[in-house]
Parts: sequence; C-alpha cells; structure tokens
Amino acid sequence: MSALSRLERRSALTLACVISLRLFGLFLIMPVFSVYAQTMPDASDWLIGMALGVYGLGQMLLQIPLGMLSDRIGRKPAITLGLGVFIAGGLVAAASHTLVGIVIGRALQGMGAVAGAGTALAADLTREENRSKVMGIIGVSIGMAFLLALILGPPLEAIDGLPGLFAATSLLALFALILLWLIVPTPERSKAPAASSFGGVASMLGDSRLMVLNGSVFFLHMLLTASFVGLPLLLVNQLHLPVQKHWELYLPVMVIAALVMGGMMHRMKEVAQSLRIVQACIVVIGVALVLFALGGDHVLLLGVAATLFFSGFNLLEASLPSLVSRLAPAELRGAAMGAYSTSQFVGAFVGGALGGYALGRLGPAGVFACAAAMTLLWLPLVVVGARRIAARAVVAEADCKTGLSTQS
Repeated sequence: MSALSRLERRSALTLACVISLRLFGLFLIMPVFSVYAQTMPDASDWLIGMALGVYGLGQMLLQIPLGMLSDRIGRKPAITLGLGVFIAGGLVAAASHTLVGIVIGRALQGMGAVAGAGTALAADLTREENRSKVMGIIGVSIGMAFLLALILGPPLEAIDGLPGLFAATSLLALFALILLWLIVPTPERSKAPAASSFGGVASMLGDSRLMVLNGSVFFLHMLLTASFVGLPLLLVNQLHLPVQKHWELYLPVMVIAALVMGGMMHRMKEVAQSLRIVQACIVVIGVALVLFALGGDHVLLLGVAATLFFSGFNLLEASLPSLVSRLAPAELRGAAMGAYSTSQFVGAFVGGALGGYALGRLGPAGVFACAAAMTLLWLPLVVVGARRIAARAVVAEADCKTGLSTQS
C-alpha cells in the first residue's frame, strides 16, 4: 500500500468521525438496554430482543434504494436524507414510555440507512491500493465508538434514563450531518450510467463473490446483536457485576482488539489473503461464543472470550467492506455497498429476534450456544466462496494476459 495522500487522510478521518458518531449513538443503548428494559410496563424477552434488533428491518428495506439514490444524486444528499430520518427516530424513542414505542422509534432509526452510501463515499475519495487502509481507519473509529459507548452508556443512562440516551443519538447524528457538509470532501460526480438501472443492479447482486461477503456481514451482525441480548444479563446475574462497572471488562478487551486489528491490516493487501483472514476470524468468533456459553461464572474466561470475539469482530468490520468496494463495479459501488449494508442490518434484526427467543427459552448461556451454532453455517459459506473467488481471479488474470498478447 502507498502512503495516504492529504485528501485521502482528510477523507478517512472526517468520514470516520461521521460514521462513528452515528454508530456511537446506537451503541450507547446496547450495554444497558436488556437490563433496564425489564423494568418497563410491557417488558418481555421477545420485545427486548426486538427493540435491539428492529432497526435492522428499516436498513433491510432502504439500504439498496439509498445506495442507488447516492449513485444518481450524489453521496452527500442521500446521506443527509438518511440522517434526517434517523434523527426523527431517536426523538420518537426518547418520547416513548413503553417498549412498543421504542420499537417504533428504533424502526425509524433503521430507515436512516446511510451506511452503504457512507462507505461508498469513502471508496470514492480513495485509491484502490489504499482502500483497505482507509476502511481500517474507519473500522478503528467504530471500535473506539463501541468502546466509549460501553463505558459511557451506563453512567449516561443513570443520569437521564433511556430517554436521555435516545435523545443523545439524535444529537450525535445532527453533529455528524454538520461534519459531513463542512469538512468531508465532495467527490467529483458523473451522471449515473445505464448500468445503474434495476437490471444492472440485479446482475451485480447475483455476483457470487459479493453474495459471500454479504452473507458474512449478515452472520457477523446477527451474532453481535444476539450476544448483546445475553451478555449484559450474564455479567449482572451470574458475575454480579453492576452495569456501571461493565466498562472494567470492556476497556482492556477493546484496547487489545484494536491492537490486533491494527497489526493485521497490512496483511490484507490481496483478496485471497484477506479471505483467509476472514475464515480465521470466523473460527475465533465461534470459539469465543462457546467460551461465553460455558464460562458464565468465571470472569477471566469471559475476558478471554470477549477479547477473542471483539478481535475477530473488529477485523471483519474493517476488512469486509473493503473487499466489497474492491470487487464491485465502480459505477455500482453505492448500490453494492447498499446491498452489503442491507445484509448487515438484516443480520442485526435476526440476531435481536433470535437472541430474545433464546433468552426466554434457554437463558443467557443458551443465547451464546445458539450463536455459536450459527458459525457452523457461516464458515462453509466463506470456505466454498473463497475457492470460487480465487478461481475467478485466475481466469480474469489469464484473460488479461491474453488481451495484452493480442494487442502486442
């Protein structure tokens, strides 16, 4: 990889702030919600899981349309539209006094589906050889946002309750919107080509290489959301660790995970090597989930499990979108990232529903056991898909050499 140019560095840092601010607002809820939601008048295990995961439903419906819209009207206008809807959803959730009202607000937040357009904007502003590095910077910022949310969520909830946290999500999204227009560079935009029609997008979505990556982010966020249905309860009920002290576990875990990601990103220059690392991360996450299920009474074992889980999660969170941006056609990058983000948030929705159901039937340990079983479906998908991607790369390289020989 070459060094980042001044424009690439500015783009990476400012977009990292925009994306991480929005996600920080969402992450603030996760470490405390399943504990405090149990005190609400209409509380049930299923509704708790639904409230955590329902924002994925709106993302599922609108990521591809907003990604396609960003290909046509520009990234920034499309992101602005999505952030406006997200802000409205946070205010609805803040004004609600029941879980049903929170579910409605979270669903509206999910309709602010800007992840695909935002990642496409990052790809537009960087050279291909530096894209993994830029996605790594964004990934680190997301990891830091996650860490800060785990630390600050409990004390902020203690000050103003869940309504205050939801109001904070809207304020943070508003600040992200200001940064987007004042600091993030605007890429040169050409008119959308004919390939960005519905038929072209449908053909792109049928690309088996992208389907593997979209399936991977589905599983990744399904397991993350399901885990946060059970993890706060596991820490409170079995380790007797108050919510306000959960950061004592999360802080060293996330620091180690960030260092692991930083140390591994330079190994992801080639698609084939990146896919091998993805497979290793899936195995690591599966082992971590098994340890969560078995180690509920041992803080050291839970610390090891959390370190493994978030190391794998952070690395995949940075590497998967980079792979999508490298494999997708340039003229359909917004739609491709929209499809990727759709899969991500469908996974969050399914993970919330699965986690809530497993919690009611099997308890917190059962949530992790079910999540661990899902990795047995995920790993074969990537192993088979990696072979197909490698085979296609060989064919493409041979065709390129043939073309060069013919020209000479």
